[in-house]
Amino acid sequence: MSANKTSAPNQRGLIAELKLLPKPFYLLVAGTFISHFGHFVIPFLTIYISQLGFAPSVIGLALGAYGVGGFCACILGGYLADKIGRKPTLLISCVGAACAMLLLSAAKTPLTIILGTYLCGLMSSLFYPASSSLVADLVPAHLRIRAYAVQRFSGNLAFALGMTTAGIVAGHSFKWLFIVDALTTLILAVIIFFGLARGIGKKAESQAGWSPALKSIISNHAFLRTFAASFLVALVFMQLSSSFGLQVTEKSGFSEKTFGYLLGLNGMMIVTLELPLTSWTKRHHPQAMMALGHSLLGLGLGLLFFGQSLPMLLCCIVILTLGEMIASPISSNYVAQLAPDDMRGRYMGFFGFHWSLATALGPMIGLWIFAQNSGALWMLCGLAGLVAAWIILINPSRKK
Repeated sequence: MSANKTSAPNQRGLIAELKLLPKPFYLLVAGTFISHFGHFVIPFLTIYISQLGFAPSVIGLALGAYGVGGFCACILGGYLADKIGRKPTLLISCVGAACAMLLLSAAKTPLTIILGTYLCGLMSSLFYPASSSLVADLVPAHLRIRAYAVQRFSGNLAFALGMTTAGIVAGHSFKWLFIVDALTTLILAVIIFFGLARGIGKKAESQAGWSPALKSIISNHAFLRTFAASFLVALVFMQLSSSFGLQVTEKSGFSEKTFGYLLGLNGMMIVTLELPLTSWTKRHHPQAMMALGHSLLGLGLGLLFFGQSLPMLLCCIVILTLGEMIASPISSNYVAQLAPDDMRGRYMGFFGFHWSLATALGPMIGLWIFAQNSGALWMLCGLAGLVAAWIILINPSRKK
């Protein structure tokens, strides 16, 4: 079902719409690119802690602490974004994350490492609710899907380039990973401080607490369905960084390099195809597109139930990534539209819970099922995608 029949905004091409996005948005995207390019440490944290001589249990606790920090940030970040405004919250996140990263670099005991990773997860994740809300504040509704796709494009490209650089830097000194990570985050803070106008973004001082927001969220059935479906799909997506690697290397017998190439294909597809794809997705009903994307994401991994050859692994990544590219920009825009203007930060913060919960639970659940029966895991992933699509489509809201 088409969301708009022949409205002028939807007839504009990709380049025309990119030109219409406001300058403050591009400033935020540029700063985010710099920051994501320098997000070195967390992907290399397992190797770093291991080289310090600590047991795998310490690594697990540290990574868990990072997820707990992100969970707490969903509560605090959404509140601050609405209470004190988007720009102050973004600055608190950037400066706090840089300081936390430097503290983590000096941590040498299990307790200080766990505390350091918690603070890194907390301060860095404060950025999401304020940033997502600011995009919705700055960008007209008919351009938001494109804007969220631009953000994802920037983040994925920066992360891919950054990881290549990080491998070289880590070969010389892990200490420099922490320093560069902190510096790039501070550069983002400088860009936000000087580039974004004072008072930019909304704030709702009269009802900035969580109590009125929770009442609104509980009564917003379309939002709750979107949250539940996104959580299911995030559980599936978490298998890419856990069970899928074991499938490629242990079950299918391919090398770690092949696993890296498969994940690289995911990033390359997003960088090259997602922005043009939004020209098609934005013309259709958002819930239909989310349902399609969730189905494809789940079915991509579900294919592995039928075989695990290299062609099947490639098909898995292609179909999964196609689903991700269809659903993700639409979901962010849809949640922003469902949220009341004076509660958008808290809505975005609450929506972030689905990712934090999936990060904590997805690998653990998936690895346990994989150890029992790998085929059952991939079948369940396919079913989860279909269930998520069904949740989105039942009694669909007509709010766009």
